Amino acid sequence: MAFCSACGQEIGDAVFCSKCGARQGSSAPAAAPSSAGLDENVAGLLSYLLGWVTGLIFLLIDKRPFVKFHAAQSIVVFGGLTALRIALGIFVGFGGIFSFGLWGMLFWLIGILGLVLWILLMVKAYQHEMFKVPIAADIAQNIAGK
Repeated sequence: MAFCSACGQEIGDAVFCSKCGARQGSSAPAAAPSSAGLDENVAGLLSYLLGWVTGLIFLLIDKRPFVKFHAAQSIVVFGGLTALRIALGIFVGFGGIFSFGLWGMLFWLIGILGLVLWILLMVKAYQHEMFKVPIAADIAQNIAGK
């Protein structure tokens, strides 16, 4: 897979990029390296490492579509789960977090869901798969600019 050296759009064997119109050299690179020189799948994995924080970092510094999608999905999924846990904590009160009632169980289930998604998304990104979390993937594609 070849990518545009200017914007990171997939170009195939084209001489000009269909997105930005930049002329490509006689041999376009197989994969445009990020500013850190990481492989695409490693950068995708790292965009999930610290949840929405690393997602935001990779969304801003990496221009490759694969990495931008995973970074945006990290922001949407883990940002949403973080906001949900904060809202639930405020609603129930900090004493309710450690309770064994319905609200306390819901709080911990959100945490377990976050852990499972965190592991799954990092593995899928490392395997170079475009794994899409329902609902979040559509929002992430809009953020990533696809």
